[in-house]
Amino acid sequence: MTDLILHHYPESPFSEKVRLMLGAKKLAWKSVHVPRIQPKPDVVALTGGYRRTPFLQVGADIYCDTALIADVLEHVQPDPALYPLPLKGVTRIFAQWADSTLFWAAMAYSIQPKSAAAMFPDEATAQAFLVDRKAMRTNMTQLRAADATSAYRSYLRRVAHMADEHDFLFGAEPCIADFAAYHPLWYTRRRAPVMAGILQATPSLLEWMDRIEAIGHGVSDTLSAEDAIQVAAQAQPLAAGQNLLVDSAFQDDHGIPLGSRVAITAESFGAEPTEGELVAATRTHYSLARTDDRAGAVHVHFPRIGYVLRKADGT
Repeated sequence: MTDLILHHYPESPFSEKVRLMLGAKKLAWKSVHVPRIQPKPDVVALTGGYRRTPFLQVGADIYCDTALIADVLEHVQPDPALYPLPLKGVTRIFAQWADSTLFWAAMAYSIQPKSAAAMFPDEATAQAFLVDRKAMRTNMTQLRAADATSAYRSYLRRVAHMADEHDFLFGAEPCIADFAAYHPLWYTRRRAPVMAGILQATPSLLEWMDRIEAIGHGVSDTLSAEDAIQVAAQAQPLAAGQNLLVDSAFQDDHGIPLGSRVAITAESFGAEPTEGELVAATRTHYSLARTDDRAGAVHVHFPRIGYVLRKADGT
């Protein structure tokens, strides 16, 4: 198999989720650091427009969204399992809640004026980051700080009840639920330490976080963005059914046949479209074929859940 190349940056919470999953599965990977804010020309060369962080590259196949990346890693290395069979459904549902509701409460609580000094080197950098993220939230309503604080406290207590019972949230071993719940709390604890006092009321949760942190990130080597683009240019995207996504049967919920020119956007945060030829639409994911002057022919993959498929003309 071609190298796993993770495009990320150190402070990204969703990147921390993937780094820990790579560590749990003891997978070697290549590390490409991307900018925190626009412009991101090297990112767009591979994704065609999608600019959320992180994304995973395997040759000329680009996997967007950590939910889909988790499926890829599970296929590459099934053991230890992210989705333990007796709990496969409930851990997925919990992870979806953690990646959305819990995450946004944690972010609205953690990113406040008094935490900015620890997060950013100067006021100009802080403002540029906030302006960039505001533009990505076009279709979202952000919680006010006080409301986020109340919600976050409640969510922490609820997750702590799970940590009281086991070493990890659903048993003796970590699963997708642990990695999804951990990364928003990691952001509070490690990226906004002045705000981390909220975690002290749930000591079992802190102990659980220590166990997750001890998993580590596995073994990685640094790769430049230009070299990653060259990897794509020198490879060919894999056909549906031969890539790292196990399902390939066409599921038509839109009346859009394969081969159509389409655009895919996120439902809410980061709704920049990626356009291309629809080459797969299965029960779990979409795949678009596109060509870039630098990266050549690539396939860009998205999960169905959380993304909107339309014809390129907007219909």
